[in-house]
Amino acid sequence: MTLTPALQEIVDDFAALGDPDRATLLLEFADELPDLPAHLETAAMEPVPECQSPIFLSVDAADPSAVRLYFSAPREAPTTRGFAAILHQGLDGASAEQIAAVPLDFVADLHLASVVSPLRLRGMTGMLTRIQRQVAAAGRGPAQPGRP
Repeated sequence: MTLTPALQEIVDDFAALGDPDRATLLLEFADELPDLPAHLETAAMEPVPECQSPIFLSVDAADPSAVRLYFSAPREAPTTRGFAAILHQGLDGASAEQIAAVPLDFVADLHLASVVSPLRLRGMTGMLTRIQRQVAAAGRGPAQPGRP
């Protein structure tokens, strides 16, 4: 599996715990999701409809060597906030290449299936899919002659 060092550390932390402690760690991550910077508004961000709670994300891949991620998730949705915080801590500042290499099924390595519903886990996969899609779109840049 190809994970950023930060995301691998998070996966290792979850793998070292039992189910009750994994749930607690997920909730701790929820408290660590940074607020949106003043220049971003939720209305301008991409919604993630795979999530049961309203979550929005924005990807700034202008510098492909250090992609920036921004999430908006309500405090009343700690599971979703926790997922967003995991992705933020694990991928924010990583290169576009590193982000593209993260397998969608890495979520299984967090061992949360016994404490979080499959529907919620699909929400985290939906976030990662959208991040990777936005990073790929940014890398294509404007159309060039001979390229679609």
